[in-house]
Amino acid sequence: MSRRALVSGALLLLALLVGAGTLLAQRGFGGFGGFGFDSGYEPRVTNPEYNGQFTFARIKYVSGPGGWYYRGIPAWAHGYVPDPRGANTRAETDLMQIMKDVTYLNPRVEESVVVALDDPELFKYPVAYMAEPGFWTMSDKEAAGLRAYLLKGGFLMVDDFRRDGDYRSGGGWDNFESNVRRAIPEEKFYTLDPSYAVFDSFFRIESFDIIPQAYDRARPEFYGLFENNDPKKRLMIIVNYSTDVSQYWEYSATGFRPIDESNNAYKLGVNYIMYGLTH
Repeated sequence: MSRRALVSGALLLLALLVGAGTLLAQRGFGGFGGFGFDSGYEPRVTNPEYNGQFTFARIKYVSGPGGWYYRGIPAWAHGYVPDPRGANTRAETDLMQIMKDVTYLNPRVEESVVVALDDPELFKYPVAYMAEPGFWTMSDKEAAGLRAYLLKGGFLMVDDFRRDGDYRSGGGWDNFESNVRRAIPEEKFYTLDPSYAVFDSFFRIESFDIIPQAYDRARPEFYGLFENNDPKKRLMIIVNYSTDVSQYWEYSATGFRPIDESNNAYKLGVNYIMYGLTH
């Protein structure tokens, strides 16, 4: 049996184990809330002390209008905040469990960090993740921090936003790109296909047809921002657009999403992290 077949089998088994016990509702009605509860609530964040071990880093930002979800959770915390009824629904916890079991990375599993773009602590974490950038607002200081992070070798994963006009889109692509342009005025996003190295950094993803769609109507799209706008150079930002990949990390093994779909979503997450650490 090939190494990849063995690892794929391990993913199937692990997806049955990680996240067990999570409840299905994270955001309002049946898990699909997001009806604009602007409350100003910010979840409690307690970052572990830095020890050099790989740690999942989530970007925190001030949510724009409408960017508040179930019980007032801000957009940046989608998939991060534990279910208020006590179950663990953190997307990063499940992804890090997969990383621990199918790679030699040995990341922190139960602990992650939340950092702002203008926080010097961000530079301790080579890979960062941002959710719901349709609601992302950014100060000038944060823009400078993002630029410095990317140009010094940081890799940013962006997930869970969709076309302008779709529900929960916020400012959609225009809002996201305008913020990135403030940090990297010369930016140019390239449409990605499976031939790019990021889709073959651990698992070989030969077609985007395997990418699961939870509630987005359109086909998923993937975009990348490269160093010096050169697709032959380092990828600095990977964008999951018109899709919500992390929801499959978050709800794996609950019965809410099929196991094979969760496995394919994990493959993307593993590839992104491995790419970010090796490029």
